[in-house]
Amino acid sequence: MIGVLIFPDFQLLDAAGPISAFEIAARCIGKAPLIRVLAAKPGIVRSSSGVEMMARDFKSANAITTLVVAGGTGVAAAARCEVTRAFVQRLAKRGMRVASVCSGAYVLAEAGLLDGRRATTHWGRTREFVARYPRVKFEPDRIFTRDDNVWTSAGISAGIDLALAMITEDHGEEIAQQTARQLVLYHRRSGGQSQFSSLLELKTPNGRFGPLLSWARENLDAPLSVEDLADRAGMSARHFARAFAAETGTTPSKAIERLRLEVARERVQSSREAIERVAETTGFRDPERMRRAFIRAFGQPPQALRRAARAG
Repeated sequence: MIGVLIFPDFQLLDAAGPISAFEIAARCIGKAPLIRVLAAKPGIVRSSSGVEMMARDFKSANAITTLVVAGGTGVAAAARCEVTRAFVQRLAKRGMRVASVCSGAYVLAEAGLLDGRRATTHWGRTREFVARYPRVKFEPDRIFTRDDNVWTSAGISAGIDLALAMITEDHGEEIAQQTARQLVLYHRRSGGQSQFSSLLELKTPNGRFGPLLSWARENLDAPLSVEDLADRAGMSARHFARAFAAETGTTPSKAIERLRLEVARERVQSSREAIERVAETTGFRDPERMRRAFIRAFGQPPQALRRAARAG
């Protein structure tokens, strides 16, 4: 049985995303979903969006094997709640699988579950989280982490990735893939995948060059030289290079390499596609060229990232 812990002003998708994944997985194996929404104060609990959920008290959690703690704007009060902390600690001591979505990691940290463990949370809370919990082995650029029976995930939609990883552990890869397809997900993201988008890291990702970069991301197997990009933008190469750097904060060639790295890393970690094929279709052409780019960007070659993603 799955337990999902919520509190006033919780983030709705932090709870609803994993709930939907676990529900679909149960139906894929021909069983009725066994999910309980829990709160320190049972009854109607209002999310930060105003949408409400009905929650049971913690006494209803005796049969659960996994607890997922939602995040949200009300997490600070939830993390200070002694009843909530004691409940989470009790389940962890019993060997139950305990997880957090987004800022739900604060509840686990306040309960002492993350001390000495690897953990993550939403990238926007990194600085505050690291300062407040120095004993946590914080990993800011991960979709989710697992350290023994304690799991944590990044912001909001990453809770679905975490749930799919748990489904894989419980029911196997085939059921997890069926669940992902029912959720209309392109693929499951591995825990080691970056939280960040190369397009979003640009100074003005939605500026006048946004459509050009989105097109480039879909055509990475093309040469994508400065001249090619300038021609598509309807500008001279020199004027394009100056304007692009001024608006985005980087050069066209560096922006394209970041896009290639992002897509290549995603495919290396989440598929069984040959490294040579990934290099070819993402525009690196030569696997050695891609390997050097990976080491510069991530400190590891593609094969090492693939092994870590599979192990995680």
